[in-house]
Amino acid sequence: MVLLDFSIFPLDKGESLSAYVARAVDIVDRSGLSYRCHAMGTTIEGEMEPALDVVRRCLAAMTADCDRVECSIKIDYRKGPPGRLAGKVASLEQKLGRPLRH
Repeated sequence: MVLLDFSIFPLDKGESLSAYVARAVDIVDRSGLSYRCHAMGTTIEGEMEPALDVVRRCLAAMTADCDRVECSIKIDYRKGPPGRLAGKVASLEQKLGRPLRH
């Protein structure tokens, strides 16, 4: 299982990029993989190849009409069952003894 955190956006489309980012989020959402969006990107949980395929499809959708795209990816691999996406935050909350702001 991996947690794959990525951000993707065009560099040639001006200041407001949410319409382009929304394309990528739609692909992630339709993938069926567990994910969380955050202010600076999206984290996907799943097997390596399906997670990388989602990023590939996001890049293809973005480059359809963008000449320059930046994509940054971090991957955390760990053997074991799924559930780390929520589990990592729950572990911190347990250690702190209080809920974190999401």
